[in-house]
Amino acid sequence: MAKVTRVRSASPPDGGWGWMIVAGCFLVTICTRAVTRCISIFFVEFQTYFAQDYSQTAWIHSIVDCMTMLCAPLGSVVSNHLSCQVGIMLGGLLASTGFILGSFATSLKHLYLTLGVLTGLGFALCYSPAIAMVGKYFNRRKALAYGIAMSGSGIGTFILAPVVQLLIEQFSWRGALLILGGFVLNLCVCGALMRPITLKEDHSSPEKHCDHGKQREDCKQASPYSSLTKEWAQTCPCCSLQQEYGFLLMSDFVVLAVSVLFMAYGCSPLFVYLVPYALSVGVSHHQAAFLMSILGVIDIVGNITFGWLTDRRCLKNYRYVCYLFAVALDGLCYLCLPMLQSFPLLVPFSCTFGYFDGAYVTLIPVVTAEIVGTTSLSSALGVVYFLHAVPYLVSPPIAGWLVDTTGSYTAAFLLCGFAMIFSSVLLGFARIVKRMKRTQLRFLAKESDPKLPLWTNGSVAYSVARELDQKDEESMATAVPRCKLT
Repeated sequence: MAKVTRVRSASPPDGGWGWMIVAGCFLVTICTRAVTRCISIFFVEFQTYFAQDYSQTAWIHSIVDCMTMLCAPLGSVVSNHLSCQVGIMLGGLLASTGFILGSFATSLKHLYLTLGVLTGLGFALCYSPAIAMVGKYFNRRKALAYGIAMSGSGIGTFILAPVVQLLIEQFSWRGALLILGGFVLNLCVCGALMRPITLKEDHSSPEKHCDHGKQREDCKQASPYSSLTKEWAQTCPCCSLQQEYGFLLMSDFVVLAVSVLFMAYGCSPLFVYLVPYALSVGVSHHQAAFLMSILGVIDIVGNITFGWLTDRRCLKNYRYVCYLFAVALDGLCYLCLPMLQSFPLLVPFSCTFGYFDGAYVTLIPVVTAEIVGTTSLSSALGVVYFLHAVPYLVSPPIAGWLVDTTGSYTAAFLLCGFAMIFSSVLLGFARIVKRMKRTQLRFLAKESDPKLPLWTNGSVAYSVARELDQKDEESMATAVPRCKLT
């Protein structure tokens, strides 16, 4: 394969070819996330054809989602060490093969391996690298770019849901899977659009990792050897991995990771059980599929409007809070769902849930980038989506087991709602604790040197707080003398 030519840029261009990257990512989200959601339309067909219960049939959707997220770090590795183009094209071939082989399935186990494992692996090689590429091309309009790119999931669901239902009626579920296999081959075209770019911060020297004070002097003394150090770091696998995944030790990222586990557990079952739940309360097949379409089209509105709004000056510093707000409201929607037992009541539910689902999905890469930076974004997104894997794997079968055991969807939906609310509360509590720590440091700095004005001490305390984030093992007693020395 010919060597990939990388575009060099001092900073993200915020336009130009970046809009083609957004278009490519848009198509990737259609072919991965929207198609995955539409697998739930096959749920009743699979259950009837193979004569299996809810929990056994739900494993198909769970395995696709799990493999997509579980292998997300693999997608990041392929993208970082080969190229984003190679990874996405390879993923498109694997995903298409999974759908085509799945159309010949004779048992659910066959579908677990083909439609589940193989297709999920292909989606994993495409999803996180495409999203990370958008972050490399945009900075000032990052949330808007992500909003447009991630809206492919909603638009794809809106269009594909009725189309897939029509394909099942015309060609049976086997023919529908075969046609979807040809459709996801478009991932190879998306991969061709992903022109790599090298930013200035990608070439940052080890000097930026040095501490303040005396260690800064040590960095200056070591500067003649910086080129040798950089070359050794690139050739040493352990050092390369440590530099690539150093964000795993950041306290902010650890809290985000834990909250993602609960959020992922809550968000997945709805896309599996919305159609079966609607059918169970007397909604027709076409109306149930239309609910998925509504969910998809409102998802688009949430993607784009939340992306645009959080790029405004008044909300740009509150993206974290907007993310918490969106996740919590989706949890509240879950709690109301068991009371909605007719099509006119399920339509506003689909609108509300779809809007805030699109909102927080757009902000996941934005919030992650604010925590780890652009250089580590691809690897960090790989880890974040990897953390979705286990909840995506177990939550639909657990929900199906609850439905089989209780004979109702109420327990399953309530558990999902409380999981999403807890995810939001956990992140909010962590942010409050962090601000209280900074406030305490500000007053400690003021007491340590009353001659300095309060705002100066505040900036000193803020820098100390950042050091505490990077070095959790240091105590506050050690941080206060640094204020005096400064």
